[in-house]
Amino acid sequence: MSILSYTFFQNALLGSLLASILCGLIGTYIVARRLVFISGGITHASFGGIGIGVYLGFSPILSAAVFSVLSACGIQWFSHRRDMREDSAIAIFWTLGMSIGIICSFLAPGFTPELSSYLFGNILTVTPLDLYLLGTLALIAIVAFTCFLRPLVSIAFDAEFARSQHLPVITVEYLMMAFIALTIVACLRMVGIVLVISLLTIPQVTANIFTHSFKRMALLSIVTGYSGCLGGLYLSYHYNIPSGASIIFVSILIYLVCKGISWSIIRWRRQ
Repeated sequence: MSILSYTFFQNALLGSLLASILCGLIGTYIVARRLVFISGGITHASFGGIGIGVYLGFSPILSAAVFSVLSACGIQWFSHRRDMREDSAIAIFWTLGMSIGIICSFLAPGFTPELSSYLFGNILTVTPLDLYLLGTLALIAIVAFTCFLRPLVSIAFDAEFARSQHLPVITVEYLMMAFIALTIVACLRMVGIVLVISLLTIPQVTANIFTHSFKRMALLSIVTGYSGCLGGLYLSYHYNIPSGASIIFVSILIYLVCKGISWSIIRWRRQ
């Protein structure tokens, strides 16, 4: 029987597509705005929300979403204060989330095997609820980037210039930080806390090899991201290895191949 006939694999393919669209758009903003380190802090802070959900006995994804959004807004607020550096604010929320997550998971009654799935991910366990969440966020991202592409690009590349054009920079930054947090939480089931930041950066860095246009970079990121997911699923199925790590491994291979092609073309033109 073909693997495509299994519902869990169909969910994995659809989840990969939705996550690639979502991460392709949001990740392009992250890379352009240079928010990779902040996104890493939010990613690890989300473990605090997962631990709280496990301890209190309700959905870890819901609690992680709330905790991540609050952490993202907290990092953004502290970063704008003169008495604290941005990297210090990131470190505080990063370690706060991890410590709360560890404490709550330790105090949670019974055995909690689902924690490993949030840490390391398994795209084959994606549920219909995860697909609805990914689909909703992807739709919102498509509408937002279609309707407000110019102001988003302006803020991403030069916030001071955008402020001089009377754009609501602070409001947009808070909204984007919250959306980044929700994107991270939505992708936790796929690759886990340890690797989720890679979905938001590696396809974009790969796309940036061939273009510096925000729009083309986002579109190419979606293509390379989905290619990495498909390749990772293939490796995971045929060699019985973790799907999350396989996806990131293939994504990095794609980057290296594209970098090699670009380097060869540049060298050939110089001859």
